[in-house]
Amino acid sequence: MSRALRVLVADDESRLRELLVRELGRKGHEVEGVGDGEAALARLRERAYDVVILDMKMPRKEGIEVLRELGAFPEHPQVIVMTGFQEVATAVEAMKLGAYDYLTKPTKIEELDVLVRKAAEKGQLLRDNQALRAHAPGAAPFSGILTKSARMHEVLRVVDRVAPTDSSVLVLGESGTGKELVARAIHERSARAERPFVPIHCGALPREVLESELFGHEKGAFTGAIASKPGLIDLADGGTLFLDEIGEMEPDSQVKLLRALETGMFFRVGSTRPHTVDVRIVAATNRDLTEAMKSGEFRQDLYYRINTITVTLPPLRERPEDVVLLAQHFVEANAAYGAKRLGAAALAALEAYEWPGNVRELLHAVERAVILSRGDEIQPDDLPPEVVGTPSASPAAGGVAGAAGSLETMERQHIVATLRRVAGHRGKAAALLAIDPKTLYRKINGYQIGPQELR
Repeated sequence: MSRALRVLVADDESRLRELLVRELGRKGHEVEGVGDGEAALARLRERAYDVVILDMKMPRKEGIEVLRELGAFPEHPQVIVMTGFQEVATAVEAMKLGAYDYLTKPTKIEELDVLVRKAAEKGQLLRDNQALRAHAPGAAPFSGILTKSARMHEVLRVVDRVAPTDSSVLVLGESGTGKELVARAIHERSARAERPFVPIHCGALPREVLESELFGHEKGAFTGAIASKPGLIDLADGGTLFLDEIGEMEPDSQVKLLRALETGMFFRVGSTRPHTVDVRIVAATNRDLTEAMKSGEFRQDLYYRINTITVTLPPLRERPEDVVLLAQHFVEANAAYGAKRLGAAALAALEAYEWPGNVRELLHAVERAVILSRGDEIQPDDLPPEVVGTPSASPAAGGVAGAAGSLETMERQHIVATLRRVAGHRGKAAALLAIDPKTLYRKINGYQIGPQELR
């Protein structure tokens, strides 16, 4: 955790409280003090703290009562109990109520500082686990960037220079050029590499759902919110938040995102209690944000906030030397469908094609070829029709409808092959296809895929 730890000291002895606030502040923590249990609870309802140092004997509400009430909070800080030698039994009860540890008075600042850091680390691990259970984000299928291109090597040199900083990065490029791979490379080469890399697709969700996913929500915030849920920005605390296709984000959401980026503070949907995070922003888009700003679709202040460094990815057609390298890599990556190799004619067809869908289209074309190829060597007939220039894919023969038909045929064949691989198990097939089981069910019905095709 690179940000300062937020610590609340609750102790009615003013001299001791002021000493702890001052000395822990010198250790680099953000520390506040209160003089009784009621004031401690009021402060904890207003903002989030990492650690509370709690005296057991206080007016208005004793420490043990504060600890009991904290148990009802949806999220609560780690608690370090401070007590006298005669009150060890109370400290043991506090441990049973969830306190992280206890110290007897007087204590050494160095010892308390170590305990505060360990308690905060435990709290962060618990929050990470909660957020992971809530979202379970998947990793990209390929984490490396393979290239022979001089232009791509220049991109990687920029990545190496910017990664160790905390500067925001905007990755530009056509759809399918590998913007998320570059974002992951920036994260993995940064000081935040041990913390999470959290991607969110800004254009794939309606505004209300996007804000709930990004910032989280409280129980009862809307219909169906049966429990509090941390946001993806919570999960990214200390790490990197990747805002994919940020150019598609609606203006209202842009305002809330900008506020969170500028202050490091945000509110969950349905909550008035601020949360504070420390995240590095990497954003990506295939849109021309300059034109989007002119038309009022993208905020200028948000653009300057995310655009400290710009990395522009060339399309695959401008780095033809990478086509064969990537194609052979994808053949190996899909070896689970069968050990295959690319024939000379298939390689020639891949090199001759323009790849409007870039690396993503190449990946899907090779995966399709591996699945459909009957022999050990992939032939041109195993590739999508548009790649080899067959009449069914050409504009003259079929126009847009013909191209759409070929894509639908390719998708249907891919679904059938995947279902066969898992003996018709729809849950496993949906996982392999990286789609929701309900989506798979609709596609099976839409393509009229019957049980006889899966034998």
